[in-house]
Amino acid sequence: MAVVERLLAHGYTDIRCNIRRRAHIRKFDALARRYPHASLEYCVGNLKYRDDAARAVDGVELIFHLAAGKKGAPADLFLDSVVGSRNLLDTVGDRKPMRIVLVSSFGVYGVASLSRGAQVNEQTPLESHPEWRDAYSNAKLRQEQLFWTYQRQSGFELVVLRPGVIYGLGSGHFSDRVGLTIAGWQFHVGGSNQLPLTYVHNCAEAVVVAGARADAAGQVYNVHDDDLPTCREYLRAYKEQVTNIRSISVPYFCVELFSRILTKYHAYSKGQLPAILTPYKVANLWAGNRFDNTKLHSIGWRQLVPTDEALRRSFAAFRAELDAVSSKNQITRAVMTNPVEAPAEQFRRSV
Repeated sequence: MAVVERLLAHGYTDIRCNIRRRAHIRKFDALARRYPHASLEYCVGNLKYRDDAARAVDGVELIFHLAAGKKGAPADLFLDSVVGSRNLLDTVGDRKPMRIVLVSSFGVYGVASLSRGAQVNEQTPLESHPEWRDAYSNAKLRQEQLFWTYQRQSGFELVVLRPGVIYGLGSGHFSDRVGLTIAGWQFHVGGSNQLPLTYVHNCAEAVVVAGARADAAGQVYNVHDDDLPTCREYLRAYKEQVTNIRSISVPYFCVELFSRILTKYHAYSKGQLPAILTPYKVANLWAGNRFDNTKLHSIGWRQLVPTDEALRRSFAAFRAELDAVSSKNQITRAVMTNPVEAPAEQFRRSV
Protein backbone atom coordinates (compact mmCIF):
# COMPACT_ATOMS: atom_id res chain seq x y z
CA MET A 1 0.00 0.00 0.00
CA ALA A 2 2.90 2.36 0.70
CA VAL A 3 4.08 2.02 -2.91
CA VAL A 4 0.61 2.96 -4.22
CA GLU A 5 0.62 6.01 -1.95
CA ARG A 6 3.99 7.12 -3.31
CA LEU A 7 2.88 6.50 -6.91
CA LEU A 8 -0.11 8.78 -6.35
CA ALA A 9 2.09 11.37 -4.67
CA HIS A 10 4.43 11.32 -7.71
CA GLY A 11 1.53 12.04 -10.05
CA TYR A 12 0.65 8.61 -11.46
CA THR A 13 -3.01 8.64 -12.44
CA ASP A 14 -3.71 5.19 -13.94
CA ILE A 15 -2.85 2.45 -11.45
CA ARG A 16 -3.96 -1.15 -11.21
CA CYS A 17 -3.51 -2.94 -7.88
CA ASN A 18 -3.31 -6.72 -7.81
CA ILE A 19 -4.59 -7.80 -4.39
CA ARG A 20 -5.39 -11.21 -2.96
CA ARG A 21 -8.45 -10.33 -0.86
CA ARG A 22 -11.37 -8.05 -1.64
CA ALA A 23 -11.42 -6.95 2.01
CA HIS A 24 -8.24 -4.95 1.34
CA ILE A 25 -9.96 -2.74 -1.25
CA ARG A 26 -11.45 -0.37 1.32
CA LYS A 27 -7.96 0.57 2.53
CA PHE A 28 -6.97 1.56 -0.99
CA ASP A 29 -10.27 3.40 -1.51
CA ALA A 30 -9.55 5.56 1.52
CA LEU A 31 -6.18 6.41 0.01
CA ALA A 32 -7.62 7.08 -3.45
CA ARG A 33 -10.06 9.65 -2.08
CA ARG A 34 -7.08 11.90 -1.38
CA TYR A 35 -6.25 11.88 -5.10
CA PRO A 36 -9.61 12.38 -6.90
CA HIS A 37 -7.99 12.87 -10.34
CA ALA A 38 -6.33 9.43 -10.26
CA SER A 39 -7.87 6.16 -11.40
CA LEU A 40 -7.30 3.21 -9.08
CA GLU A 41 -8.34 -0.16 -10.50
CA TYR A 42 -8.38 -3.45 -8.57
CA CYS A 43 -7.56 -6.93 -9.81
CA VAL A 44 -8.34 -9.58 -7.19
CA GLY A 45 -6.24 -12.67 -7.72
CA ASN A 46 -3.13 -14.65 -6.92
CA LEU A 47 -0.13 -14.78 -9.23
CA LYS A 48 0.32 -18.49 -8.61
CA TYR A 49 -2.60 -18.92 -11.00
CA ARG A 50 -1.73 -18.13 -14.62
CA ASP A 51 -5.13 -16.64 -15.45
CA ASP A 52 -4.89 -14.26 -12.48
CA ALA A 53 -1.40 -13.22 -13.55
CA ALA A 54 -2.63 -12.54 -17.11
CA ARG A 55 -5.48 -10.34 -15.87
CA ALA A 56 -3.15 -8.43 -13.54
CA VAL A 57 -0.70 -7.31 -16.24
CA ASP A 58 -3.04 -7.00 -19.23
CA GLY A 59 -2.36 -3.69 -20.98
CA VAL A 60 0.21 -2.34 -18.49
CA GLU A 61 3.66 -0.99 -19.36
CA LEU A 62 5.22 -0.61 -15.89
CA ILE A 63 5.07 -3.36 -13.27
CA PHE A 64 6.13 -3.02 -9.64
CA HIS A 65 6.57 -6.61 -8.50
CA LEU A 66 6.36 -6.71 -4.70
CA ALA A 67 4.80 -10.14 -4.19
CA ALA A 68 6.78 -12.73 -2.23
CA GLY A 69 6.21 -15.41 0.35
CA LYS A 70 7.52 -14.47 3.79
CA LYS A 71 6.28 -17.24 6.06
CA GLY A 72 5.44 -20.90 5.81
CA ALA A 73 7.02 -24.10 4.56
CA PRO A 74 9.84 -23.86 1.98
CA ALA A 75 7.50 -25.17 -0.71
CA ASP A 76 4.99 -22.39 0.04
CA LEU A 77 7.70 -19.72 -0.08
CA PHE A 78 8.92 -21.07 -3.41
CA LEU A 79 5.38 -21.14 -4.77
CA ASP A 80 4.65 -17.54 -3.82
CA SER A 81 8.02 -16.06 -4.78
CA VAL A 82 9.20 -18.12 -7.75
CA VAL A 83 6.19 -19.82 -9.34
CA GLY A 84 4.09 -16.66 -9.12
CA SER A 85 6.92 -14.66 -10.69
CA ARG A 86 7.30 -17.17 -13.52
CA ASN A 87 3.58 -16.93 -14.30
CA LEU A 88 3.86 -13.14 -14.47
CA LEU A 89 6.94 -13.27 -16.71
CA ASP A 90 5.35 -15.82 -19.06
CA THR A 91 2.37 -13.51 -19.41
CA VAL A 92 4.54 -10.47 -20.16
CA GLY A 93 6.53 -12.33 -22.83
CA ASP A 94 8.35 -9.99 -25.20
CA ARG A 95 5.82 -7.17 -24.95
CA LYS A 96 7.27 -3.72 -25.66
CA PRO A 97 7.48 -1.22 -24.09
CA MET A 98 7.73 -2.94 -20.73
CA ARG A 99 9.59 -2.13 -17.54
CA ILE A 100 9.53 -4.28 -14.40
CA VAL A 101 10.75 -3.09 -11.01
CA LEU A 102 11.51 -6.11 -8.82
CA VAL A 103 11.78 -5.80 -5.06
CA SER A 104 14.36 -8.41 -4.09
CA SER A 105 16.21 -8.66 -0.75
CA PHE A 106 19.54 -8.27 1.02
CA GLY A 107 19.18 -12.02 1.59
CA VAL A 108 20.51 -12.73 -1.90
CA TYR A 109 24.03 -11.61 -0.96
CA GLY A 110 26.64 -14.17 0.00
CA VAL A 111 28.15 -12.33 2.95
CA ALA A 112 29.33 -15.40 4.90
CA SER A 113 32.58 -15.45 2.95
CA LEU A 114 33.30 -11.75 3.56
CA SER A 115 35.64 -10.55 6.27
CA ARG A 116 34.02 -9.10 9.38
CA GLY A 117 33.15 -5.46 8.88
CA ALA A 118 33.29 -5.68 5.07
CA GLN A 119 31.05 -3.30 3.15
CA VAL A 120 28.02 -4.68 1.31
CA ASN A 121 27.18 -2.87 -1.92
CA GLU A 122 25.70 -3.71 -5.32
CA GLN A 123 28.94 -5.42 -6.40
CA THR A 124 28.92 -7.88 -3.50
CA PRO A 125 28.70 -11.46 -4.88
CA LEU A 126 25.38 -13.25 -4.67
CA GLU A 127 24.84 -16.23 -2.43
CA SER A 128 26.66 -19.30 -3.76
CA HIS A 129 25.08 -21.75 -1.29
CA PRO A 130 21.41 -20.74 -0.96
CA GLU A 131 20.57 -24.22 0.29
CA TRP A 132 22.63 -23.47 3.40
CA ARG A 133 20.59 -20.37 4.14
CA ASP A 134 17.00 -19.92 5.29
CA ALA A 135 14.13 -20.79 2.95
CA TYR A 136 13.14 -17.13 2.43
CA SER A 137 16.58 -16.05 1.21
CA ASN A 138 16.77 -19.11 -1.02
CA ALA A 139 13.41 -18.30 -2.63
CA LYS A 140 14.30 -14.62 -3.15
CA LEU A 141 17.58 -15.51 -4.83
CA ARG A 142 15.81 -17.94 -7.17
CA GLN A 143 13.22 -15.27 -7.89
CA GLU A 144 15.80 -12.64 -8.83
CA GLN A 145 17.76 -15.08 -10.98
CA LEU A 146 14.54 -15.96 -12.78
CA PHE A 147 13.87 -12.31 -13.61
CA TRP A 148 17.36 -11.76 -15.04
CA THR A 149 17.03 -14.93 -17.15
CA TYR A 150 13.73 -13.77 -18.65
CA GLN A 151 15.10 -10.26 -19.16
CA ARG A 152 17.97 -11.60 -21.26
CA GLN A 153 15.54 -13.66 -23.32
CA SER A 154 12.81 -11.04 -23.84
CA GLY A 155 14.63 -7.73 -23.58
CA PHE A 156 12.25 -5.87 -21.28
CA GLU A 157 13.67 -3.23 -18.94
CA LEU A 158 14.42 -4.59 -15.48
CA VAL A 159 15.30 -2.67 -12.33
CA VAL A 160 16.11 -4.59 -9.14
CA LEU A 161 15.96 -3.15 -5.64
CA ARG A 162 17.38 -5.04 -2.68
CA PRO A 163 15.97 -3.68 0.59
CA GLY A 164 17.50 -4.36 3.97
CA VAL A 165 15.21 -4.74 6.98
CA ILE A 166 11.85 -3.15 6.12
CA TYR A 167 10.15 -1.88 9.27
CA GLY A 168 7.19 0.19 10.37
CA LEU A 169 3.52 -0.41 11.14
CA GLY A 170 2.74 -4.12 10.80
CA SER A 171 6.35 -5.29 10.69
CA GLY A 172 8.08 -7.56 13.17
CA HIS A 173 9.57 -5.93 16.24
CA PHE A 174 12.99 -7.54 15.86
CA SER A 175 15.00 -8.61 12.88
CA ASP A 176 17.09 -11.75 13.34
CA ARG A 177 20.07 -9.47 12.73
CA VAL A 178 19.50 -8.07 16.23
CA GLY A 179 19.19 -11.50 17.82
CA LEU A 180 16.74 -14.28 18.52
CA THR A 181 13.62 -13.82 20.62
CA ILE A 182 12.89 -17.02 22.54
CA ALA A 183 10.26 -17.40 25.28
CA GLY A 184 10.08 -13.65 25.87
CA TRP A 185 13.84 -13.21 26.01
CA GLN A 186 15.92 -11.41 23.42
CA PHE A 187 19.23 -13.22 22.92
CA HIS A 188 21.12 -10.24 21.59
CA VAL A 189 23.93 -11.18 19.22
CA GLY A 190 24.09 -8.21 16.82
CA GLY A 191 26.01 -5.97 19.22
CA SER A 192 27.74 -3.12 17.39
CA ASN A 193 26.80 -4.42 13.93
CA GLN A 194 25.04 -1.92 11.67
CA LEU A 195 21.34 -2.65 11.23
CA PRO A 196 20.33 -1.97 7.58
CA LEU A 197 16.86 -0.59 8.30
CA THR A 198 14.58 0.86 5.65
CA TYR A 199 11.38 2.50 6.86
CA VAL A 200 8.42 1.33 4.80
CA HIS A 201 7.68 4.78 3.31
CA ASN A 202 11.35 5.40 2.52
CA CYS A 203 11.55 2.01 0.82
CA ALA A 204 8.38 2.72 -1.18
CA GLU A 205 9.87 6.04 -2.33
CA ALA A 206 12.96 4.19 -3.59
CA VAL A 207 10.78 1.76 -5.55
CA VAL A 208 8.88 4.56 -7.28
CA VAL A 209 11.98 6.67 -8.01
CA ALA A 210 13.76 3.68 -9.57
CA GLY A 211 10.70 2.95 -11.69
CA ALA A 212 10.70 6.45 -13.17
CA ARG A 213 14.39 6.84 -13.99
CA ALA A 214 15.28 5.91 -17.58
CA ASP A 215 18.92 5.29 -16.64
CA ALA A 216 17.92 2.78 -13.93
CA ALA A 217 17.19 0.05 -16.50
CA GLY A 218 19.45 -2.96 -15.98
CA GLN A 219 20.65 -1.68 -12.61
CA VAL A 220 20.55 -2.98 -9.03
CA TYR A 221 20.10 -0.70 -6.02
CA ASN A 222 20.54 -1.46 -2.34
CA VAL A 223 17.80 0.17 -0.29
CA HIS A 224 18.32 1.28 3.30
CA ASP A 225 18.00 4.50 5.24
CA ASP A 226 20.72 6.94 6.19
CA ASP A 227 22.13 7.20 9.74
CA LEU A 228 21.76 3.50 10.46
CA PRO A 229 21.70 2.47 14.13
CA THR A 230 23.65 -0.44 15.52
CA CYS A 231 21.77 -3.48 16.74
CA ARG A 232 22.62 -2.50 20.32
CA GLU A 233 21.25 1.01 19.81
CA TYR A 234 18.04 -0.39 18.34
CA LEU A 235 17.54 -2.75 21.29
CA ARG A 236 18.22 0.04 23.79
CA ALA A 237 15.71 2.37 22.11
CA TYR A 238 13.14 -0.43 21.95
CA LYS A 239 13.44 -0.98 25.69
CA GLU A 240 13.00 2.74 26.36
CA GLN A 241 10.09 3.37 23.99
CA VAL A 242 8.20 0.08 23.72
CA THR A 243 8.77 -2.33 26.59
CA ASN A 244 11.66 -3.38 28.78
CA ILE A 245 12.08 -6.78 27.15
CA ARG A 246 14.40 -9.15 28.97
CA SER A 247 17.64 -9.56 27.07
CA ILE A 248 20.96 -11.33 27.27
CA SER A 249 23.96 -10.18 25.25
CA VAL A 250 25.72 -13.15 23.69
CA PRO A 251 29.19 -12.63 22.16
CA TYR A 252 29.56 -13.63 18.52
CA PHE A 253 32.29 -16.17 19.19
CA CYS A 254 30.02 -17.99 21.67
CA VAL A 255 27.22 -18.30 19.13
CA GLU A 256 29.67 -19.38 16.45
CA LEU A 257 31.11 -22.06 18.77
CA PHE A 258 27.64 -23.25 19.75
CA SER A 259 26.65 -23.53 16.08
CA ARG A 260 29.66 -25.75 15.38
CA ILE A 261 28.82 -28.04 18.28
CA LEU A 262 25.17 -28.16 17.24
CA THR A 263 26.06 -28.96 13.64
CA LYS A 264 28.35 -31.81 14.69
CA TYR A 265 25.74 -33.26 17.04
CA HIS A 266 23.10 -32.94 14.30
CA ALA A 267 25.26 -35.15 12.09
CA TYR A 268 26.13 -37.52 14.93
CA SER A 269 22.48 -37.98 15.95
CA LYS A 270 21.43 -38.36 12.30
CA GLY A 271 19.12 -35.37 12.51
CA GLN A 272 17.46 -36.07 15.87
CA LEU A 273 18.45 -32.58 16.98
CA PRO A 274 17.73 -30.02 14.23
CA ALA A 275 20.66 -27.87 13.10
CA ILE A 276 18.77 -24.62 13.71
CA LEU A 277 22.03 -22.67 13.75
CA THR A 278 25.02 -23.50 11.54
CA PRO A 279 28.32 -21.61 11.24
CA TYR A 280 27.18 -20.47 7.78
CA LYS A 281 23.91 -19.03 9.05
CA VAL A 282 25.65 -17.39 12.00
CA ALA A 283 28.19 -15.71 9.71
CA ASN A 284 25.43 -14.42 7.42
CA LEU A 285 23.46 -12.90 10.29
CA TRP A 286 25.97 -11.67 12.81
CA ALA A 287 29.53 -11.52 11.46
CA GLY A 288 28.99 -7.79 10.95
CA ASN A 289 28.93 -5.72 7.77
CA ARG A 290 28.77 -2.08 6.72
CA PHE A 291 26.25 -0.88 4.17
CA ASP A 292 26.24 1.77 1.46
CA ASN A 293 23.27 3.42 -0.31
CA THR A 294 25.28 5.89 -2.43
CA LYS A 295 24.05 4.38 -5.69
CA LEU A 296 20.41 4.81 -4.65
CA HIS A 297 21.06 8.47 -3.82
CA SER A 298 22.64 8.94 -7.27
CA ILE A 299 19.26 8.48 -9.02
CA GLY A 300 17.53 11.12 -6.91
CA TRP A 301 16.23 9.14 -3.95
CA ARG A 302 15.95 11.13 -0.75
CA GLN A 303 14.88 9.78 2.62
CA LEU A 304 11.33 11.00 3.29
CA VAL A 305 11.26 10.18 7.01
CA PRO A 306 14.48 10.71 9.03
CA THR A 307 15.71 7.63 10.84
CA ASP A 308 15.04 9.03 14.33
CA GLU A 309 11.46 9.91 13.41
CA ALA A 310 10.93 6.58 11.63
CA LEU A 311 12.08 4.69 14.72
CA ARG A 312 9.84 6.82 16.94
CA ARG A 313 6.80 6.11 14.74
CA SER A 314 7.58 2.40 14.58
CA PHE A 315 8.10 2.06 18.31
CA ALA A 316 4.83 3.91 18.97
CA ALA A 317 3.04 1.43 16.71
CA PHE A 318 4.73 -1.51 18.42
CA ARG A 319 3.74 -0.16 21.84
CA ALA A 320 0.12 0.23 20.68
CA GLU A 321 0.14 -3.38 19.47
CA LEU A 322 1.36 -4.66 22.82
CA ASP A 323 -1.14 -2.46 24.70
CA ALA A 324 -3.98 -3.82 22.56
CA VAL A 325 -2.96 -7.41 23.25
CA SER A 326 -2.64 -6.68 26.96
CA SER A 327 -6.09 -5.07 27.11
CA LYS A 328 -7.64 -7.99 25.26
CA ASN A 329 -6.04 -10.47 27.66
CA GLN A 330 -7.27 -8.49 30.67
CA ILE A 331 -10.84 -8.48 29.35
CA THR A 332 -10.69 -12.22 28.71
CA ARG A 333 -9.39 -12.89 32.22
CA ALA A 334 -12.10 -10.66 33.74
CA VAL A 335 -14.86 -12.50 31.88
CA MET A 336 -13.53 -15.93 32.82
CA THR A 337 -13.06 -15.03 36.51
CA ASN A 338 -16.79 -14.93 37.34
CA PRO A 339 -18.63 -16.52 34.41
CA VAL A 340 -21.62 -17.60 36.57
CA GLU A 341 -22.27 -14.12 37.99
CA ALA A 342 -22.27 -12.40 34.57
CA PRO A 343 -25.59 -12.44 32.69
CA ALA A 344 -25.42 -14.17 29.34
CA GLU A 345 -26.03 -10.96 27.38
CA GLN A 346 -23.29 -9.13 29.27
CA PHE A 347 -20.93 -12.04 28.62
CA ARG A 348 -21.55 -11.81 24.89
CA ARG A 349 -20.91 -8.07 24.86
CA SER A 350 -17.66 -8.46 26.78
CA VAL A 351 -16.35 -11.07 24.40
